[in-house]
Amino acid sequence: IHSTALGPALGGTRFYPYESEEEALADVLRLSKGMTYKSAAAGLDLGGGKAVIIGDPHHDKSERLLRAYGRMVDTLQGRYITAEDVGTTTQDMDTIAKETRWVVGNSVAMGGSGDPSPVTARGLYAATRAVAERLWGTTDLSERTFAVQGVGKVGSAYVQLLVEARAKVVIADSFPPALETAKERFGVDTVPLDEIHKVECDIFSPCALGGVLNEETIPELNCKAVVGSANNQLATEKDAERIADRGILYAPDFVVNAGGVINVYDQLNGYSKTRALHLVDSIFDSTKKILKVAEDEGILPVQAAEKVAEQRIEEIGDLRRLRRSGDDRA
Repeated sequence: IHSTALGPALGGTRFYPYESEEEALADVLRLSKGMTYKSAAAGLDLGGGKAVIIGDPHHDKSERLLRAYGRMVDTLQGRYITAEDVGTTTQDMDTIAKETRWVVGNSVAMGGSGDPSPVTARGLYAATRAVAERLWGTTDLSERTFAVQGVGKVGSAYVQLLVEARAKVVIADSFPPALETAKERFGVDTVPLDEIHKVECDIFSPCALGGVLNEETIPELNCKAVVGSANNQLATEKDAERIADRGILYAPDFVVNAGGVINVYDQLNGYSKTRALHLVDSIFDSTKKILKVAEDEGILPVQAAEKVAEQRIEEIGDLRRLRRSGDDRA
């Protein structure tokens, strides 16, 4: 749990074969902080939290493990609300929900909002159109070239939207079955994973794991902008400056990938798909706002996004100290 200033800490559960507890801890701390900024920048009354389970989700996952984890979540009494992430599914959330009510993103059949991945992709697409408008004065993506790194649940849904917009798309993924499925389904070109960031394109979209924008890869970028769904794309804070020095526009990840958390947040209020999608589409406006603040104040987009998020936490967060009828309903 990174923050509960604006509300309960919401963030997904990542099931991943970390090499050590230290690596897992470093990742969960970075991810939880990212969720705080993501929710605040999106205007949600949520704090930031995240959870990781160390293991291979293809071999180590079991009903007993997930239910035991659900009991752990329940001990936090609503301070943390979980959802799916890398390595977990809506069905896993259904299993966890047998032990705690502090779960969102579970299946529609069980009264949840379902898989948030397509909605995350929809929000990413909205942000991409905002970046296109800033760069080229139009939201039309036809004939633009995209290099998409990662075609999992979010990446493949994003590629579909790009193809439907008549964009040219090149993809890469570390999981051959996902790569072949996307290639056959969408008729797109593929390149090796270690080559995707070097592809000459209009927009590079990291949609896999974090840390892909670093001291080694940034000099090799061959794009005009970076807009992707992966969390923590920057390996270090210095990397934002490195990207700007290359004349490349970076749309902050925690702004453009907020569609999933916006969608599951609506479940806390009695889920309405129409309402949730309307809010997700507003990522177009929030991305434009961040880029405008950055331009007006002469700062990096990521600094502008952090400023907007921190201002909201400061202005709204302390309202929770004013109790209503002797009880803080959040």
